[in-house]
Amino acid sequence: MKGDFQQLVRAKTATQLIFLVCGLGVASWAPMVPYAKDRLNLHEGQLGILLLFMGGGALIMMPLAGWLSNKYGNRVIMGAAGLLLGLLLPLLLLITSPVAMAGALLLFGAGAGAIDVAMNAHGVQVQNLYGKPIMSSLHGLFSVGGLLGSLGLGFLVKLGLEPLHAAIGIGLLLIAITATQYKHLFHFKKEKEIIQRFNQPKAEQPKSGRQQWLHRSVLFLGVMCFASFISEGAMLDWSAVYLRDVKAVPKELAGIGYAAFSIAMAVMRLLGDGIVEKWNGKTVVISGSLVAATGLAISILSPNIYLVLTGYILLGIGAANIVPVFFSDGGRLPGIPSTVSIPAITTIGYTGSLAGPALLGFIAHHFSLNIAFGITALLMLSISIGYSFKK
Repeated sequence: MKGDFQQLVRAKTATQLIFLVCGLGVASWAPMVPYAKDRLNLHEGQLGILLLFMGGGALIMMPLAGWLSNKYGNRVIMGAAGLLLGLLLPLLLLITSPVAMAGALLLFGAGAGAIDVAMNAHGVQVQNLYGKPIMSSLHGLFSVGGLLGSLGLGFLVKLGLEPLHAAIGIGLLLIAITATQYKHLFHFKKEKEIIQRFNQPKAEQPKSGRQQWLHRSVLFLGVMCFASFISEGAMLDWSAVYLRDVKAVPKELAGIGYAAFSIAMAVMRLLGDGIVEKWNGKTVVISGSLVAATGLAISILSPNIYLVLTGYILLGIGAANIVPVFFSDGGRLPGIPSTVSIPAITTIGYTGSLAGPALLGFIAHHFSLNIAFGITALLMLSISIGYSFKK
């Protein structure tokens, strides 16, 4: 019994570190983008098209990752994807052909999409055995990895390392974490046992994978994730532009909005397991989405930069634990294994992260950024309303 619990604790720690790998690996690409733009001699439009390959690779791979996990286990997918990210990361600073870079980004995005699906499915299984919420802290480690990745390469370069050497160091770290934690992740047989225990089928549940993907509970959680991910995408791609063009913040300080949002989200996710355990997931989603919508409203309506940043912080606090609760719900759907529900929810949600900023740009172009951010606030409000009717 004691040995089983120790194995579970090791599996939890290993899953946390895989979330860190994913956040660190993906975010480390962001500071490399200017180097790639200069090396490949691209203008902004060409760079935008090139960046689509990374998102496209993730979207293509997410459904496939679910099928592969169901066939070989999440551990194999996490191990292969973690190694792929570590190997590809330095290559993104070496490639001199736009076509080769497109192919590399497609593979890099596929690795990110695969590890994203597998780590969430595995995290749900660990949580089900653990008997109390852990998904928020897992996503918190992803957020920490994102902060380290977005700042780490620049910091290493500032210390005197060449960008390539810094990328190699980060890549080796990703490989080392993945390789050392692989043995602590659940093997395929163990995963099957957990799925059978916590996803007992009901007579009225559909049997085929396609029907399960289209089941109303899966689609509901996917659409809710889509709405939440739009707010995260808005902060990533539009917060700096919004602060500079609408709130007249100097461009060298415009990134402070996303930093405030990211730090608030990371801290809140690390604290989130205790909050979810105390208040339950439904309360966290409904209250969190209301706080997030209020934060966006404050940032839109206030002329004071400090209040605008307060709004961004409230958005990060409110939105932080919404998606982890959705993944937890997806891992407990009767008759639908997590290897089906999690890829479906992840794919639909991630589409919001990719397509959302483009949609907001379209709205901003024809109306204004205030209107675009206002619609994002309404989407967060719709999560609160929609989830309040969930049984």
